[in-house]
Amino acid sequence: MAQTIPAPAARTAAPQRHGRLRRILLGAPGDPAWSRPALWAVLAVAAALYAWDLTSGGYANSYYSAAVKSGSQSWKAFFFGSLDAGNYITVDKPPMALWAQELLARVIGFGTPALLLPQVIEGVAAVAILHATVRRAFGHPAALIAAAVLALTPITVAIDRDNNPDTLLVLLLVAAAWACQRAVETGRLRPLLLSAFLIGCGFNTKMLQAFLVVPAFALVYLITARPPIVRRLLHLLAAGAALAVSSAWWMLIVDAVPARSRPYIGGSTDGTVWDLVIGYNGLGRVFGENNGPGGGRGGPGGGGASFGGQAGAGRLFNDIVGGQISWLIPFAVIALAACLVLLWKRPRTDLARAALLLWGGWLAVHYVIFSFAEGTFHPYYTTALGPAIAALTGAGAVLLYGAGRGAARGSWVWPLVLSVAIAATGAWAFTLLNRTPSWHPWLRWTIAAAAVLAVAGLLLGRFVPRAGTRAAVAGAVFAVVAALAGPGAYAVSAASTASNGTNPQAGPSTGFGGPGGMRGMPGGARGGFPGGRMPGGAPGGAPGGQMPEGFPGAAPGGQNSAGQGQDARPGGGQMPWTRGDRSQRPGGARGGFGGGGPGGEADSKMITYLERNQGDATWLLAVSSAQSASSIILSTGRPVIAMGGFTGSDPAMTVAKLQEYVKDGKLRYILLGGGMGPGGGNASVTAWVQKNGTLVKRAEYGGTTSSGSSSSSGTSSSSGSTGAQLYKLG
Repeated sequence: MAQTIPAPAARTAAPQRHGRLRRILLGAPGDPAWSRPALWAVLAVAAALYAWDLTSGGYANSYYSAAVKSGSQSWKAFFFGSLDAGNYITVDKPPMALWAQELLARVIGFGTPALLLPQVIEGVAAVAILHATVRRAFGHPAALIAAAVLALTPITVAIDRDNNPDTLLVLLLVAAAWACQRAVETGRLRPLLLSAFLIGCGFNTKMLQAFLVVPAFALVYLITARPPIVRRLLHLLAAGAALAVSSAWWMLIVDAVPARSRPYIGGSTDGTVWDLVIGYNGLGRVFGENNGPGGGRGGPGGGGASFGGQAGAGRLFNDIVGGQISWLIPFAVIALAACLVLLWKRPRTDLARAALLLWGGWLAVHYVIFSFAEGTFHPYYTTALGPAIAALTGAGAVLLYGAGRGAARGSWVWPLVLSVAIAATGAWAFTLLNRTPSWHPWLRWTIAAAAVLAVAGLLLGRFVPRAGTRAAVAGAVFAVVAALAGPGAYAVSAASTASNGTNPQAGPSTGFGGPGGMRGMPGGARGGFPGGRMPGGAPGGAPGGQMPEGFPGAAPGGQNSAGQGQDARPGGGQMPWTRGDRSQRPGGARGGFGGGGPGGEADSKMITYLERNQGDATWLLAVSSAQSASSIILSTGRPVIAMGGFTGSDPAMTVAKLQEYVKDGKLRYILLGGGMGPGGGNASVTAWVQKNGTLVKRAEYGGTTSSGSSSSSGTSSSSGSTGAQLYKLG
């Protein structure tokens, strides 16, 4: 019998797989022996920081969590990004960040793991891709430093423990930077198209913020790529087409669907994605929401609600934002300028210089937009600065250290520049930590001492022959301590405390919601909204007042920081809308205003009554805003209408639409109250409900008594102190 000889591919498949696995685990044959184990160590630290005690996060940002639950129940809600499975209204962002969570929820069931494990994986992947990108341009030491800096960036740790879309956005943009750098290096079109596609995915994650890297990427390719200028221009045109398609496909499909057949687009003024792009999530963020198309939801002076302090050149260094992102900005800026001078005479296509321009452009555009944006601005937006700061820190440290150790004429300048950068970093870290002097007071002095020793070691190593390499190495070690001890402490703080789902931050509270009061509010004053009111709400931000985007209000997952404020319900889980003991909620922790928001709070007895009487109606209840609706959706798993969207101000509900829902039997109950009508204070809707609906008395469901609201018969119909009133329709 003839012997069967395996095909060459079959004979070599196993060794190839083995070699590929070995390369992943241990690195390429030419890599330093320490490089891959060091990378795995950094990734392990990142995973530990992002995943430590992850279940304490509960439902994190309950607004997006409710959408995830709905998307795991309805494929239509999955595609549109609907807040409720009945598809009344979407969240105010595209759905791509929700999709991974929703798919996982369909596999393992809805809960904290489905919400937050994708965030952990995305955060760790961003660190790994940044390492690969920096390594190709600057080598293994620079890549390791960059990976460590990104892993320890305080706001990155905080946001990667949360379910906001920024984590996926950062991953997509870092991957796009890798692809763009490959396009510059090889001159090939395919990686440039991949970069454009990934940015388009970023657009479908957080809209126009993804485009902030486009100027830097396009300019770097145009200036430094290998092909002739005409071909470079053609490549950029092709990439622009790919960017347009990958960005606009979801928007075009959604807006092409008749309005009656799709949910209202949350955050828009006319129910279209296009309006959301150019308004609330576009020009409104930059120029103030009253000044951009689709605006009108801004704070004082039309500037929108800002939680990061006043717009201006110093915003990223202020009491609120500084500790989240700014630790290494001085070093990154000094290193960028110095390294561009150092590499200035290299050829046009030099990869290291191109990479400096890429990351420097990324940093510059984000800094300008984030600093001077007049619209809604949260500290956690600055996580998008993390990769650029990390890459420039790693590249700058290695290039300047190597130039200083060289014997070339004039090399004495670079140790001085590096020493100035380290001294500035240590001084700025001391300043940041000095803002909260009672928080680990020893740390700022340790960093100051490390910075002094680092400068001394580096200068001795360069200018004192006997000191030599040992002094320089010791200086480098102290420099790492001076640079990373501060952000590392903030990162550990973020990992060891439950995340504020709507406004995650790291470290001690120094501004909004913390010991510093409301310094993050517009105008820098406490309670800086007009007349002391939250938009559309009660004076002083009382529970009936509407919380603007990201306000640390409704307790994600129904827990306040003390673990209170819940009622047990058979089959219904925890009730996230009861108040609990607010006196034990520290500022900046989750919780503070219950789950009710505008339109009042629905207590457990009311919800039990509604579940018992829902019948075959599509929606359990209609409330004024998503702040109320999301809590009920998470607890019951049933669709709830948020008539005014996230802020309660979306003009989504009309009398005609409400009449249609009632006529078709899709809605039987509506909750009014809290000082704000549905759909941005739509008085006609409120008037119609009060005229045609039947007020449900408290005695019918055993709700709690309000001290300030009663029905005409003398029986309170409020579910809480907000004066909410439940009406039966039809």
